[in-house]
Amino acid sequence: MALDVRETVEDKAPPRPRREITTAFVVSRIVVLAVASAILLYAVPPLVAAGSWVWLALLGALSAGLAYLYLTRRFIPAKYLVPGTVFLIAFQVFPVLYTVTTAFTNFGDGHRGDKATAVTAIETGSVRQAPGSPEYALTVALREGDLVFLLVDPATKQASLGTAEGLSRLDGARVGVTGKVLAAPGLTVLKAPEAAARGQESSAFSVPTGGGLIKANGLSRAVEGRAALVYDAGCDCVRGDGGTWTADEGQGYFVNAGGEHLAQGWQVNVGLDNFLRVLTNPTISGYFAGVLGWNLVFALTSVLGTFGLGMAVALALHHPRMRGTKIYRIVLVLPYAMPAFAMLLVWRDMFNRDFGLINQLLGANIDWLGEPTTARLGVILVNLWLGFPYMFLVTTGALQSIPRELTEAASIDGATPWKAFGRVTLPLLLVALTPLLISSFAFNFNNYNAIALTTEGGPFPAENPLVGSTDLLITYTFRLAFGPSGAQFGFAAAISVFIFAIVAVISAVAFRRTRQQEEVYA
Repeated sequence: MALDVRETVEDKAPPRPRREITTAFVVSRIVVLAVASAILLYAVPPLVAAGSWVWLALLGALSAGLAYLYLTRRFIPAKYLVPGTVFLIAFQVFPVLYTVTTAFTNFGDGHRGDKATAVTAIETGSVRQAPGSPEYALTVALREGDLVFLLVDPATKQASLGTAEGLSRLDGARVGVTGKVLAAPGLTVLKAPEAAARGQESSAFSVPTGGGLIKANGLSRAVEGRAALVYDAGCDCVRGDGGTWTADEGQGYFVNAGGEHLAQGWQVNVGLDNFLRVLTNPTISGYFAGVLGWNLVFALTSVLGTFGLGMAVALALHHPRMRGTKIYRIVLVLPYAMPAFAMLLVWRDMFNRDFGLINQLLGANIDWLGEPTTARLGVILVNLWLGFPYMFLVTTGALQSIPRELTEAASIDGATPWKAFGRVTLPLLLVALTPLLISSFAFNFNNYNAIALTTEGGPFPAENPLVGSTDLLITYTFRLAFGPSGAQFGFAAAISVFIFAIVAVISAVAFRRTRQQEEVYA
């Protein structure tokens, strides 16, 4: 009897709906799998060539996981979360981790590779042409993707193949009237434009011989020379006519008894040296404190100024008696609609001392961008003009969400317009807009374009051309990393960590205050 009841209930139950395979569903799977397959095919050959079997296995496992995920009907939420998580790790988490790890190294000019690369660069860079050695006619070619030299001895007309392993006879080569190899079996001869495009690689390439090394001298000639500096693995040092330089693993340099080092070094872990250099080096710490102070002033003034002006305009247009608000709003949004980089260049020309519009209108001869005080005032005014339309827009939206009954009730209770604004309107605005103000502070704290496109960090004092009066930490860091004095990526990364910490602490404190306001006005 119980069985009959169960069968009756099952017969009356509605049939389970079948999942339909839509076009969008199929296309999304094809796109994700195609991208994953393209990345796999692109990454496998170099990983195999480098012998990175662990990374190859990890890549294969991830690809198999993606294929399983998107070829099954299960794990629907994961199908949407996985792509976002992958991009988050690739474009947010990995750059942050890489910057932090770089901050603990001496990575920069002279310290870009490992010790073996540094030894090779020192030895090949010290090669000088040996007396009486021949000057070969050079042709650059490829053998199975690797760069090789095709050399012709002008005396014997013998063609030779030069590789990283050494020099060998080249049979079957066709030599032209200029004495250079035009073709050779199993080799791809590069034409002049192709060889020129790989000129840096050709200059670094060398062919070892019994008497030294064969190095390229331009694109059509090569000479045999001897290295003036030779690495001795027994003493872990470099010997030459000028003395002996011993490896210093702490500095990543070969250093002699007098404390002098060779130009080429290697990348090593320096611990907290970059951070201590910012805080303890009197030359750097003094300027760093000044740049940080101006950076805070610039960010806070920009946020408070743009918010104050944007809110004032929004309040004026929000008044019920105001007419033509649509036209005013369109006009006021124009600075925000214009490309910021173009407007910054226009403002830079307007501040020009000789032909700038501002001096012409004022009838003055002020060097706006040439003096520290006026330059700082100028970049703040430019940033105020560019930023207030955004604050005007968000404040307008927040005002429209505040019921007018609240302000009307305050006026009925006897509150003046200023008190109603300070006790009702402003607190409700801050509850809604504080997260946007925090993000605006973080943006202006790292507002590279506002400085780089107007003052370029200047004016610069005569005693220090690296730190200007309007430099923010981000422009100072950029100049250290890519400036004319040489790249210091490790030191620049340490300053970037300081920037991240400062913005994170200020943002955390501000968000905490925001939650307190939300609890009060909830």
